[in-house]
Order: sequence, then structure tokens, then C-alpha cells
Amino acid sequence: MKIIPTALTIAGSDSGGGAGIQADLKTFAVMGVHGMSAITSITAQNTREVRTIHDVPPEVVVAQIEAVADDIGVDAAKTGMLSNSSIVSAVAKTIERYGFPLVVDPVIVAKSGARLLREEAVKELLKSLIPLAKVVTPNRFEAEVLSNTRITNLSDAKRAAQIIVEDYSCEAVVVKGGHIEGEHSVDIMYYRGAFHEFKAPRIITKNTHGTGCSFSAAIAAGIAKGKDLVDAVKAAKELITMSIEYSLELGGGHGPVNPVAYIMIPAERYRVLNEVEAAIAYLSNNGELVSEVVPEVGMNIGMAIESPYARTPLDVAAVPGRISRYRGTILVPGKPEYGVSRHIAVAILTAMSFDNRIRASANIAYSKYIEEAVKILNLTTSSFDRRLEPSEVKRVEGGTTKWGITHAIKVFRRGVPDVIFDYGEHGKEPLTFVFGETASSVAKKIVNIARESKYLASK
Repeated sequence: MKIIPTALTIAGSDSGGGAGIQADLKTFAVMGVHGMSAITSITAQNTREVRTIHDVPPEVVVAQIEAVADDIGVDAAKTGMLSNSSIVSAVAKTIERYGFPLVVDPVIVAKSGARLLREEAVKELLKSLIPLAKVVTPNRFEAEVLSNTRITNLSDAKRAAQIIVEDYSCEAVVVKGGHIEGEHSVDIMYYRGAFHEFKAPRIITKNTHGTGCSFSAAIAAGIAKGKDLVDAVKAAKELITMSIEYSLELGGGHGPVNPVAYIMIPAERYRVLNEVEAAIAYLSNNGELVSEVVPEVGMNIGMAIESPYARTPLDVAAVPGRISRYRGTILVPGKPEYGVSRHIAVAILTAMSFDNRIRASANIAYSKYIEEAVKILNLTTSSFDRRLEPSEVKRVEGGTTKWGITHAIKVFRRGVPDVIFDYGEHGKEPLTFVFGETASSVAKKIVNIARESKYLASK
């Protein structure tokens, strides 16, 4: 028995890393299967264009499939760019011989408009490869070619899916909804005489390079893991929706989708909670010192998940409520949670917009001793004066923090400083914001500041 399911991608190589086998292997990994590859073509491409294509000889493509199938075994496979009829024919014969489940992504044209499947190869695809497929995953335009019908709405997509299944004897077809207009992106699957709809919010972005590759690879991974086809497509829809939502703004054209987000975000959220807990423990262990720098409004410490995933206060973990002084030490009301401190979250997200490595912050009291301690410790500083805050900002709840941190960082001109002083105003307590790459690094700065300021106050 295998220790991990295996999936094979039979596709072209994308030198830009956004589509083809590069996207497939990333997707296999995040879906929990061991990925293998048989390269059909080598492309020189980026987010703007496909510059050149070099097809691998069909016998070499076949040799790659045989090598992994004979030794490791293939629980499921997918095809992507097959380029010419000779490769299509050779791949079809090899798959028929081994009999493993197959997902066919009928890659015909690249996002840039470059032709990835020659005209003569489409006929070979229909004749020899699609009949072997467990599921075929065309987009709207590919489905129009395969079904010889026009698609403008979901009813048309259903008709096209049924035509492809009935005319070419594949087991199922998923007509993807990305190019079919509507508030939602709805994929239509025709499988065993029934239609299934997979709906997700439509995400408006130009960064969709590799969408079809990652989607079909995710289905293949689900099949390799023994999922029912409906469940495999459902999981693939969830993955690709997140991959598009967190797509990457790279290059000057169509940036790549980001399948790694599917596993990175939950992993990051877990890691950050642990990091904030460790920082709180450090502060508590030095509670006698730290209590000296807790402001009247209370203190908080937080940390955001990694860029580019941190977007809102819901992506920042902090202490629920406030850390307060209590009998010569500090009182922490609970374990860190996400979305519990808008104030500290806004400070962190604002700092991250200037330097995404700075993911943590805390607010402590302000005093002349704390300001002097910061200087003695050689921490970099900046500040903002609420008297300069525009009236339209003051009227917005929580607007001061974003404005103030932005102002202080722009004045500093060298990235994000270690410390930003908020000098307050009438009725508003002055504060000190401490920044760092991790919650633990912020906690250590706070303890050092508290120790030095206590010493200065005692002199």
C-alpha cells in the first residue's frame, strides 16, 4: 500500500511558473498527493506572451509516462498542453494501455492568445483521448469547439456538456464558468445523466494565468485520493476560487493564480496564533516590568498572517479585550484570536503596506522616560501629532491610527521604524506603537523599553 497517493501531469512546461506542469505540481502538493510529470512541450513564456514552443518527441513523452507508471504507479493523471496530433495519439495509446483514471484539460489557446493545440490535433484529441477521460474540463471557448455549439449562458453550457459526453463517450464533462457572464462563476458538470452546479463568487482580476491547469490538477488529485468525482470537483472549485482570490500580481500581463494559498493560509493562521501566544507568555513572565508601560486604555499585541494573505483585521491575531495592570503585573484576558482588535490590526496592516516584513505591533504607554529609553536602546523612531489630522479623517471611526501611522512612516522615509509615538491630544491618551517582524520581537523590545524607562524614572 502506498504511503501517499500519486498523480501524473502530462503537459507543457511554463517557464514563467504560472501554468503547465509547474502549476500542476504545486496543486498536487497542496492537495496532498505526490506529483509526477511527463513534459510534452517546453515553452518560453511569461505573463505577457508565449515566445517560443519546442515540442518533445512523442517517444520521449511516452518514455516519461512509462518510467513513473512502471515503478511508482499512477493513481490518476491529467493532460494539459499536448501541442500536436502525434503527441496526442502517443499519449492516448499509452494511457489506454495502463488504464489509470484521466482528467483531460483540453488546452487549446493560452491566456496571451497563443495557440497551444494545433488545428489538426483537435481532431485527434476528440477521436483518441477524450473517450478515455473520466472527466473533461473545457472553458467556455474550448467547450464551443468540442461541442460545435455557441455558449452564452448556463443552459448553453449544460447542452454543450451533454453533447461532449454523448458524442465522445467520456464519463463526465465540466464546463467552467469563468468566461460565462453572471454575478457568480458557475461550473456545470454532466455526469451519469445528471447535471451538477458548482458556484463561487466571481472574482474580478486579470491575474488568472494557470486557472485551468490548477483546476484540472486538483480534480486529478481528488480522484487519486479516492474521492467520488462530484466531491473531487467540489474540492477543486474551492481550491481554484481561493487561488484566484489570492492570485499574484507578477509581471506586466496576466499574473498567475496561487494554489499555494489553499494550504498556506490555514498553516499561517496556526503559526501566527502560536507566535502571539509565545509573545504573550514572554510579556507575562516579565509582567512586573511590563505593567509599568501599560497605558490607561490598556495594551494589546498582535501579528498578521504573511503577505500577500493579510488583507483585513480578520487576518490579524491579537488579545481579545485588552492587557491590563493587575497587582504589580499584567492581566491577559484570553488566548489570542483573529479579528478581536481593530486598533492594533489597522496599525499592523498600515505598516505592512510599506514593508510586508513588518507583521507585528503593540501599543504601550507614552512618557518622557519611555521616549528617552527608546533613544538609549538605539531603536528607530518617528511620530505623529493628532493636531495635524485632517478633519475628514477625524470623522471616520478608527481613521486616526491609519492616518497617523502612514504620516509617521512617510516622514521617517526609511521604511517602518521600530517605534512610532502618538503624542495624543485633549481627551486622547498619548501612546507608543512598537513594531517588528514577529510578535516575539515586539515583546522583547517592550521588555527592554520597560526595563530602561523604569531605571530612568528611578534616578
